[in-house]
Amino acid sequence: MLQAVPTSTELDELVETSDRVRASIERVITGRSELVRVTVGVLLAEGHLLLEDVPGVGKTTLAKALARSIDCTVGRIQFTPDLLPSDLTGVNIFRSQTHEFEFRPGPLFAHIVIGDEINRASPKTQSALLECMQEGQATVDGHSYPLPHPFLVIATQNPVEMEGTYPLPEAQRDRFMARLAVGYPSVESELDMLDLQETSDPLASLQPVTDSGQIARLITTARSLYAAPAVKRYIVDLVTATRQDHGLRLGASPRAAIQLLRAAKATAAMAGRDHVLPDDVQQLAEPVLAHRLLASTEARLSGRTTTETVREIVARVPLPTSGTAGPRERRATG
Repeated sequence: MLQAVPTSTELDELVETSDRVRASIERVITGRSELVRVTVGVLLAEGHLLLEDVPGVGKTTLAKALARSIDCTVGRIQFTPDLLPSDLTGVNIFRSQTHEFEFRPGPLFAHIVIGDEINRASPKTQSALLECMQEGQATVDGHSYPLPHPFLVIATQNPVEMEGTYPLPEAQRDRFMARLAVGYPSVESELDMLDLQETSDPLASLQPVTDSGQIARLITTARSLYAAPAVKRYIVDLVTATRQDHGLRLGASPRAAIQLLRAAKATAAMAGRDHVLPDDVQQLAEPVLAHRLLASTEARLSGRTTTETVREIVARVPLPTSGTAGPRERRATG
């Protein structure tokens, strides 16, 4: 039996809305359309995003631009060394008038949570995000509270060699669907940025182009895309190759395979397709897998990064040669 796929109307809505969100963000982040595309894809895949780069290249601006493009609740956390887990999740306050405890939610109780410089907080505080990012809930004093849906964490971090930073625990990195490097803009883009921000802040004029309810529907649409068994096998082959590579002492987890599939579905949906292609998986292998891996001692001493390892794995794992067509294509040819 063929799997049900999104209707043309549902796909058209997703393409149109994602284009509007991307156009809104690109009013602020100029010249980096691929970065913006993957960011919106992570949103539609219901993942979490880690932005890593040196200070001043626009990590927080990108996160703010996405948040302002959607009519939803937004929480902002400035991570510092003295931040406590309760500063994120919230606390129970005793009310003397009623002689009862009242839960006061923290900034994590929002549709979009912007965590600025996440690796400046201690690992104990960083770990407060583990349950929230995986299970969509926060437990405080033994009571679990559901988080809003959709729920997206966009965290920024500085490179670990910078002063005052802590490396993210492996379990924390594995919760992020993708890690992106913002990078420096081109000369032309930086000139455009100077013209754009010379007298005003473009963030201040951004207006929402969609809302949380529509984003939740689009997440369901993206997740229902068809992925052929050959494409799923290709994803598993890539993940398995990371576990067998001699340059790595920690390969990708099963969660990585699930998130790579979901990210590929969102990318395919944004392109207007009702099925995933191996090309979608290839494009996302690096941002989805590289940050989860740990290089071996020999690889680190030779200067080989996990990003380079993922590129080599993608180059050597054979692509599916057949069996990747979508249900509609199969009906048409059948």
